[in-house]
Amino acid sequence: MSGLITYPWPNPPAEGAATELAEGVLWMRLPLPMALDHVNIYALADPDGWTVIDTGMNSGKSRAIWQALLAGPLAGKSVVRVVLTHHHPDHAGLVGWFQAQGAEVISTRTAWLYARMLTLDVQDRPTAPSLLFYQRAGTPAALLQVKAEKRPFNFADVVAPMPLGFTRIDEGSVLTLAGRRWRVRIGHGHAPDHATLWSEDDNLILGGDQLLPSISANIGVYPTEPEADPLADWLASTAAFAAHAREDHLVLPGHKLPFTGLPTRLRQMAENHHGALARLLGHLSVPRRASDCFVPLFKREIAEPEFDLALVESVAHLNYLLRRGQVSRSLGPDGAWLWRTAP
Repeated sequence: MSGLITYPWPNPPAEGAATELAEGVLWMRLPLPMALDHVNIYALADPDGWTVIDTGMNSGKSRAIWQALLAGPLAGKSVVRVVLTHHHPDHAGLVGWFQAQGAEVISTRTAWLYARMLTLDVQDRPTAPSLLFYQRAGTPAALLQVKAEKRPFNFADVVAPMPLGFTRIDEGSVLTLAGRRWRVRIGHGHAPDHATLWSEDDNLILGGDQLLPSISANIGVYPTEPEADPLADWLASTAAFAAHAREDHLVLPGHKLPFTGLPTRLRQMAENHHGALARLLGHLSVPRRASDCFVPLFKREIAEPEFDLALVESVAHLNYLLRRGQVSRSLGPDGAWLWRTAP
């Protein structure tokens, strides 16, 4: 029915099992140690072996599940190539593990460079620019002190080493996998140069985290690029995808359930952010730190385990408004930016 988002497979595959979504296309899941407790993985059957779309994090449990999948649903056939949709660790964690076993890595240049660079950038303590970023964003002093004294998250903790060598894809590239021609369409905002694959022979889309059904992908600004405007990139990508979206497309996302109703979902994704921006502008009638903006953005209080993800998304929305002259900012006495609706 037009305008509805539907879920043809209401139940995900069990651990170590696979669900066939279409001829030669299997859906599997791996666990994640966080609130979003899973990542979807897809395997496409080709004459020479399997093509895997993303891999999950690098952990003993993930590798054991993969071994069970390879021996079970994947019927002992080898993984000959891995397509990396984007560089985040829940998607890139075992790319290097498969590559070390002989698999070809297919990725956008930016995604591969980020993944490799971040696995090599191991830090025992946060850098001064990182701490300054979190101070500017309004991290409470006690929490900032804790952050300064402990080892930060490192990609190398959950991403296997990335050997040299990959095959580049870009906007408009075509891959032939599982008997289908897949057109690459690139999205931005959640991750730079995020690859989505659109089948030209049926209704399938491999959406990664760019096309999620019932949750919002995190749109964040990080210490690596504190003045970035990823929300503008996200909204532009959403509009660009809308030109190609059909109601009958079956989207295979990086998280949650496969779904149809992509045109409706794309409208929702844009409207959710425009609504958050409008609420944020009202909230900034008086000066606020980025850390003071969680309730208007997310419509709820944010607990400490989610603080960093909420903070980087808050900065992203504020940077968007700043770029468009809708807010101004000045440094407060605690070294944090104070944001306020522009006159």
